[in-house]
Amino acid sequence: MSKKVLILNGHQYYDVVAKGELTQNYIDYAKNFFKENGFEVKYTHIEKGYETKDECDKFEWADYILFQYPVYWMSLPWISKKYIDETFTQGIHYTSDGRSRSDASKLYGSGGLLQGKKYMLSLTYNCPKSAFNNENSLFDGLSLDEAHVAVHKTFQFCGLKPLETYAVHDIFKGDLDLEKELAKFKNILTKNFLEK
Repeated sequence: MSKKVLILNGHQYYDVVAKGELTQNYIDYAKNFFKENGFEVKYTHIEKGYETKDECDKFEWADYILFQYPVYWMSLPWISKKYIDETFTQGIHYTSDGRSRSDASKLYGSGGLLQGKKYMLSLTYNCPKSAFNNENSLFDGLSLDEAHVAVHKTFQFCGLKPLETYAVHDIFKGDLDLEKELAKFKNILTKNFLEK
């Protein structure tokens, strides 16, 4: 039986600074990678619109989620947050908070109903890699994943487990070697989706 992956394109267009070409390069690469390795693929380009019920069905269908987005102001683009709010709020079949009136040992956030599914974040960033794990930098020593705790906790709340995060940094510096970065991306995709 083939594995099933939902690819989410969380890019939001802004003229000049964020037209979406880099995000699309990663989306295209990921689609080809999954198809070449026998995965069934569904795709949502959030900015182009979606039907909430269809998105809920996709989450229930998928074994894996690949969420590709640019980091805007230390977080995901607002249309992607809106997508999560609308989709996860309507996905009543997978968002139990886990608590029980009859069993106090069941803790808040332990009841996600999408158990057994996994997700990967793939991020495009203007900040340098050196901004993370650095007490003297903006993120006060936080790791890349710690800086994205809200997104990780959202998926955890629904029962999904994280795979290794990918990020490309310094995208406006002018010396981005896309081939080299896509090779790193392929290595993480291989580790996350083929070696598990």
